[in-house]
This record gives sequence, C-alpha cells and structure tokens, in this order.
Amino acid sequence: MESDIRDKSYIGHDDIVGLNFIKNPGRYVYRKYHKQGLRSQIMEVLNPDDVAKQTKGVTINGILHFPWAKPIKILRIFRTRFESVDHTFDEIKKLKIVEAYLPPDSYAKSHEFIVDYIRNGQRDFILCGLQDYVEGEALNPWEITAKEDIGDLLIRMGIESARSSFEDITPYVQKVQKNADHFIRCVKKMILEAGYVPDFAGLENLILTPTGNIKLVDINNISKVSFGASIPLDDKGYPVSDKSIEAISMLEQKLMDRPLDKT
Repeated sequence: MESDIRDKSYIGHDDIVGLNFIKNPGRYVYRKYHKQGLRSQIMEVLNPDDVAKQTKGVTINGILHFPWAKPIKILRIFRTRFESVDHTFDEIKKLKIVEAYLPPDSYAKSHEFIVDYIRNGQRDFILCGLQDYVEGEALNPWEITAKEDIGDLLIRMGIESARSSFEDITPYVQKVQKNADHFIRCVKKMILEAGYVPDFAGLENLILTPTGNIKLVDINNISKVSFGASIPLDDKGYPVSDKSIEAISMLEQKLMDRPLDKT
C-alpha cells in the first residue's frame, strides 16, 4: 500500500515525480527545503542543469567550483485533508486577505491550485501552492535588539559595504526602517479590519532581502485574532496569534526605535 504524501515525515524527488499530477517528471529536480513545514510539505523546484553544476562542479579559471543550485520556485503540498472543495476555497480566501492588506513586495507571492490525487486506486484532492523563492536572511524579532543588528544580517548576505563600518550601511538601514514601518502599519490594519494575522513568530517566517524588504514567506498560516481575555491556541496547540502580534511589536520597538503602542 502506498502511503499518503501528506503523512510522510520526509519526502524527496522520487516522491514528487511519482505523483499522478506531475506531468513532466524530468523537467525539474525537487529537493526538500531545509525548513520542515508543520502544515505542508515544502520542496524546492530546481533546474536540472543547476543541480548538475552543484554536484559535479564547474571549472572557472582553472578552479573547480560547486555553485549552490538556487530554487526556481517553492512547492507546497498542504497536509490538511479538506472535507470539500468549498472548504479548500475557504483556505485560499485567507491568502487573499494577505494579498489585500500587505504591500506586494512584503510577501512571497504564491499561486494556489487544487489537484486530483490518486493513491491505491482511490481519488482525493490536495491543495498545493507554487511560491516565489525569497533570497535573504531570516529576520527573527526576538534576536533584534537594535537597528544596528541589521548590519550583521547584511554581512551574512555577503554585502561588502557592511564589513567596514556602520556608516556605510546607514542608507540601507534607513530603507529597511521605511519598509518596516509601512509593513507594520499594513499588518495593524489587517488585524483591526479583517481580524486575521499571519504567522510572524515561526522560525524563518520573515526574511530580510538584499534590497531592504521584509518578506513574509509562510503565507499559509493565518490565524483569527481574538480580542478577549483568553489566549487562543491554533490546531497545533500554539498561541500563534498572540506571538505574531508580539513579534510585530518587537520589530516596531527595536527596529523602529518606537515605544510600544498599548492600543
């Protein structure tokens, strides 16, 4: 009996190309993304030529290099078993809320699609997403103590100007602050008007890009906000709503040098 792709703890290239809805199995290489998804299987979609260069190497000026194969896209396969197609569309509507409120350059755009899934002679349907790959460094709100910490992230990204002095990257930091300010204002508007908040607290859910944007990459975990006295938990038993609001408040205080707005 073939096990369900949604239940597997680990999947690889062969698992993906063996799916009935993958029509051209040799066109791309699929590699497990380094971050394990709780709500979805996450795979990198790679160019086979790039993978060959990474594994076999390429000679440049007489030196053999093994350049990392950068993903073309990120494929997400939702673990959730939806009761009906209508319930699947309800999940997609949450994504549309993100698209409606957040700036276009502040989240990884994704095309969601529903596919027939045939396993052991039985038919089901699965929700998938083909998402943009975002380059940059993880922005952990709990690790940011001041705006100067942006310099460390720049060094990790290999931006040379960050290696000399803080003054060299001041324009970049100011750009990050400007983008962060717009991002935070849009998030607050989403919370107050739509009553939803994305997961900003998860590991590597926020990425700082080389161009100075803060991008949300886990766009599928969106929680209802409760303004009551109790702390709501998600289906995994985690207070994702409250922790996400805490994450945003920490960015506002540490990155923007702005006191916490108690309202």
